[in-house]
Amino acid sequence: MFQQRRAFTPEFKLEAVGLVLEKGYSVTQACEALGIGTTALRRWIHQYKDEKLGVIPEGCKALTPEQRQIQELHKRIERLELEKDILKKATALLMTDEFKLKR
Repeated sequence: MFQQRRAFTPEFKLEAVGLVLEKGYSVTQACEALGIGTTALRRWIHQYKDEKLGVIPEGCKALTPEQRQIQELHKRIERLELEKDILKKATALLMTDEFKLKR
């Protein structure tokens, strides 16, 4: 039978990381208390440490609020650049049509 993969919020991940880095729990103790796998928690700890160094995570949601905001701003920039490119192309198309009509 297929078991559905669990999804965790960035807040939950941050709490789990805090148990190890701030509260002094071992990875094993934190995993048993939260009912999660050690591999996942070790990955979250690594991601958290990278984010604190300023590394923007690729392909997953950031854990820290600062990095989440940076991810959102990057998405917004991408969308605005796409809109700008569409407007440039539309303007160029309209200009060529107007030029053809004036002849």
